[in-house]
Amino acid sequence: MNRTLMISDIHGCIDEFNQLLLNVDYNSKYDQLILLGDYVDRGANSREVVDKVMELVQEHHAIALRGNHDQRFADLIYEGTSSIQSKFMEHGGLQTLESYCRLNDQDSSEDLETARKIIKLNYSRHINFLSNLPLFYEDENHIYVHAGLNPDYSEWKQQPEYDFMYIKDKFIHNAFEDLHKKVIFGHTKTIDIHGSAAVWFAEDKIGIDGGCAFGMQLNCLVYQNGTYLVEHV
Repeated sequence: MNRTLMISDIHGCIDEFNQLLLNVDYNSKYDQLILLGDYVDRGANSREVVDKVMELVQEHHAIALRGNHDQRFADLIYEGTSSIQSKFMEHGGLQTLESYCRLNDQDSSEDLETARKIIKLNYSRHINFLSNLPLFYEDENHIYVHAGLNPDYSEWKQQPEYDFMYIKDKFIHNAFEDLHKKVIFGHTKTIDIHGSAAVWFAEDKIGIDGGCAFGMQLNCLVYQNGTYLVEHV
């Protein structure tokens, strides 16, 4: 592999995702693409993004991790409890449902139940794919996670699944020098860390969520021969 390309929190923004891959001249023969989760919700084209991610993983050896929104979408389809429904709709889930099927009444619980059945029937491969994605990936240079690592665990791989997908401040404000590898993460928008949608660089960690679905930008962190470059749309 020549380069490692890292993208997180696409959130249904298929046009920006495709454009970003073009801008960095992505070629799976030479590049290792690593996607850090949250492919669905908020943006208008979650179904198309999941299709694209599946293609990249299955045909171009990309690594895709599971984000909290991906987990919540799978939980909605598999379980659909009232609390899951509430959280799903509160955090941009309506756009996801509309990318998979047409809703007659956005506020109708009956319509939501119909959407669940349609998606489970016609897109079970999407749900199975999302729910079985790994929570982390590690290579000789980096540890990749959606949200972060919990400093309370001396062996980070033993932390709860929830932390891989949800942790924020406790991870961001603690140092992890003992790992001897930088942690690459998304989940927390970089504008909430350093007031900018640009990639956030710290000594031990790098945040790359540019908040694309919130009208900001989609970042690609490029690592090659010990050097970082950033492309965004």
